[in-house]
Amino acid sequence: MVEGPYHHGNLRAALLERAEAVLTASGAEGLSLRGLARDLGVSHGAPARHFRDRQALLDALAVSGFTTLNDRLRAAAVAPTGPVGARLAGLGRTYVDFAVGHTALLELMFTAKHADDPSAELRELGHESLLIVARLMAEGQRTGAVRPGDPDRLAQVAFSAVHGLATLAVASLLDDTPLPEATELALDVLLSGLRPAG
Repeated sequence: MVEGPYHHGNLRAALLERAEAVLTASGAEGLSLRGLARDLGVSHGAPARHFRDRQALLDALAVSGFTTLNDRLRAAAVAPTGPVGARLAGLGRTYVDFAVGHTALLELMFTAKHADDPSAELRELGHESLLIVARLMAEGQRTGAVRPGDPDRLAQVAFSAVHGLATLAVASLLDDTPLPEATELALDVLLSGLRPAG
């Protein structure tokens, strides 16, 4: 989070960082270019050099969110030569951590991706999250660690499981079960289901 007035450096990055903080605290309706300029101590017109309007800011925030998520998922998928099952579990933990730590941003990311006319960049980045998981599923199938089936469909099911868990956690619906414990149990059940039968 940006502390105090903005003085130097990359204004675009500072605007996005402050925008995520405002998004988390107040929701998308609390975001305005003028408000961000005030928070950062720059002229009201300064943000317009980077974002033509509020929607451009929201889209850039979604792009930034997907870029960060995909970077983290990619790192987990290629974790140093671990077996596929361990890397799939790492992907699951990575997604839950991101979803719980950036709830408002993730909601904005999905809203922007499924808008009437998302940018090609946003569509591609949103789809890349699924492809990272699907590629690891396909690798697991080649090595006999993952059951046969369409890797994209298997990735969708895996995403739905960890996203559902994160959603319950954010809504405080896990009762007395600590999130790390719930995550490990969910991943154990998911990975058991992904193994070939027999």
